[in-house]
Amino acid sequence: MPNMKDKRIGIIFITVFIDLVGFGIIIPLNPYLARVYGASPLQVGLLMGVYSLFQFIFSPIWGQLSDRYGRRPIILLSLLGAALAHTGFGLATSFTGLVVARAMAGLFGGNISTAMAYIADITEAKNRSQGMGLIGAAFGLGFLLGPFVGGVSANVMGSPSAPAFLAGGICFLNFLVAVRFLPESLTDRTPSRERPSRLKLIASAFVSPVLGPVLFLVFLNTFAMAHIEAQLFLYVQDLFSWTLAQASFGFAYVGLILVFTQGFLIRRWMPKCGERRLLLGGLVLSAIGFFLIGLSESVSLLAVAVTVLALGNGLVNPSLNGSVSLLSGKEIQGNNLGVAQSLSSIARILGPPTGGYLYQAAGVQWPFFAASSLVVIAVLITLTLRHRLPEGGRQSG
Repeated sequence: MPNMKDKRIGIIFITVFIDLVGFGIIIPLNPYLARVYGASPLQVGLLMGVYSLFQFIFSPIWGQLSDRYGRRPIILLSLLGAALAHTGFGLATSFTGLVVARAMAGLFGGNISTAMAYIADITEAKNRSQGMGLIGAAFGLGFLLGPFVGGVSANVMGSPSAPAFLAGGICFLNFLVAVRFLPESLTDRTPSRERPSRLKLIASAFVSPVLGPVLFLVFLNTFAMAHIEAQLFLYVQDLFSWTLAQASFGFAYVGLILVFTQGFLIRRWMPKCGERRLLLGGLVLSAIGFFLIGLSESVSLLAVAVTVLALGNGLVNPSLNGSVSLLSGKEIQGNNLGVAQSLSSIARILGPPTGGYLYQAAGVQWPFFAASSLVVIAVLITLTLRHRLPEGGRQSG
């Protein structure tokens, strides 16, 4: 397991966690606040997608800049940008204003790939995927606490915009703490060179016969999740008449499962099973979870479905991120993790509008059935790759 005596592990974990608390507050707000301004399911999907559009444009740039100038300045800049963007989201008075604020948040959304590169800098290969699991656990904790805090603040303050101001304040405080305590992790900086285009960065990463398919799995898995993220909030609002607070608490439950999976199960199972088995098992569980959500006509079945989905997704993400890192040279880990983040961003650009269109035109269940089909394709690809995937996390004996 990662060396928990290394203070940098704890500091980057706390930094990512606090940032994700702010992010987790905002996520449930997107569909609910958009509907306040008359947005359709397709427009709600577009609002979710614009964040990822700008993240796609800038994430590889942040990754390469972190390789050249260090992880710390990029993380600090992204934290400050998130604080300003969340505050702008709360100040918006129209759907257009919401879109502008989310675009700004996407522009500064390079902190997670940089944090993954930070973990890669300070962990050995055999502990790499477990280190990525800590980032996933920070994700889960942020999604656990963030929506809960957002739901409570919306009820207490009586305004759907109030949680956005709280998120902005949390991110700004995180920026100040990181300025004081976050050290640099990168000791060997790559020399300055001309930056290739984003398409060339992606194309160069796809040249590898193993890394390329793994990156495609990153895309498929994220595309499936992006199909349903906004639509799940609309789903519970339309079928079960859930309020913003209720939906936020439901989202917090998903975060709880992610914390348990990536903070506990990954640490126990990765040394025994390795990336290959956990990736395959997680994809199978995700496919089942998506399909069951589409069949859910009661809250109890929905609870089972999202539990299975969160467990599966919690196994998939650190396995994929660890595999990308292990298949990359040390000098380009930030670059390739940035490419993986960019592919996730493309998936999140295309997924929410596609899911919104299916929700609006085909029926409320179809985004979930479509997501399940995508993950089945990912399962088939993984079966063909499994003997060539790295197993840096598996330890003999």
